[in-house]
Amino acid sequence: MTADAPAHDPVAILQDLLRCPSVTPAEGGALDLLEGILSRAGFTCHRLKFSDVDTPDVDNLYARWGSTAPHFCFAGHTDVVPVGDAAAWSFDPFGGEIRDGYVCGRGAADMKGPIACFAAAALRFLAAHSPTGSISFLITGDEEGPSINGTPKMLKWLEERGEKIDFCLVGEPTSRAQLGDMIKIGRRGTFTGYLTVEGKQGHVAYPHLADNPIPRLVKLLAALDALTLDDGNEHFQPSNLEVVNIDIGNTAENVIPARARATFNIRFNDHWNGKTLEAKIRATLDAAQVPYDLRTRTGGESFYTAPGAHSDLIVEVIKKHTGRAPELSTSGGTSDARYIKNYCPVIEFGIVGETMHKTDERVAVSDMHALAGIYLDILKGWFKT
Repeated sequence: MTADAPAHDPVAILQDLLRCPSVTPAEGGALDLLEGILSRAGFTCHRLKFSDVDTPDVDNLYARWGSTAPHFCFAGHTDVVPVGDAAAWSFDPFGGEIRDGYVCGRGAADMKGPIACFAAAALRFLAAHSPTGSISFLITGDEEGPSINGTPKMLKWLEERGEKIDFCLVGEPTSRAQLGDMIKIGRRGTFTGYLTVEGKQGHVAYPHLADNPIPRLVKLLAALDALTLDDGNEHFQPSNLEVVNIDIGNTAENVIPARARATFNIRFNDHWNGKTLEAKIRATLDAAQVPYDLRTRTGGESFYTAPGAHSDLIVEVIKKHTGRAPELSTSGGTSDARYIKNYCPVIEFGIVGETMHKTDERVAVSDMHALAGIYLDILKGWFKT
């Protein structure tokens, strides 16, 4: 922190976090900074570095104040996506400057802004209250990357230690146009298919001596594209399948290729799980009567946290601060909440995400102060202080 910046100022914390170039999987100093802020406030901090085959090592932070139940957890990530063309930015992506009422930099919305508000709220709360229970921070450096050496392994580490979380608030940028207009009480799952059709390479002038795999791949993709998986339900929008890549690997104009590949991704609702979805996809492909090879990966199952005490509290606090009632949504992509839901109830709520992953990412200074106030009142309500 800068010398004259109070530790509970979310804008000052965010500026310092933005100056840490923590592009996945680099820690960039962001976890060091957060650990220092929390340890000085009485949190016991653990730095957890995990490794796995064919993935980069990742540094993570778990910090906890208190040792008893009930246990409230803030979860998020300090890693950010690359800036792309830095010359296209109107400001230094890692400068953390304030311009025209906005805090500017890569990760401001996704999600260093909410993390700064987490910290400010927790410090303000503990400065005024001594709650019965615990507050923790589960902060990964691997959400924007493979998501293998981060939150899933941290949760397993906690389980092995016998630590139980009673409720988790994830700070993903869920607000769409105005702060507090949406919270996420669930997410669709993600399923990826890697489809390959083999052929036989040859000269285009002698097709009888070759075997072109492309028409057969096209037939398979047409069958997938025509597939209606479901119509959605009261909690989820319909599942959708999108072909995201076709790779022939052929730069010549007079060569029939030896193989053709395609990748597709499905965002699916609770009509399905990874196993039932794979069975449906294979049945659809088999019906096309084309030989194929299919590898699949389920990146996360769908989940839904039924409205109740946790969502009611968050909605009430948001109304108090903003005057608007948030939509309870399951829209959008995946987040690390897909792992947390296996351990405790989880809800996501954060800053306006309109500029996340974009050039000139930024968040409003006023929203930062408001979000810190909302998180503070959520803590007050949850601990009934």
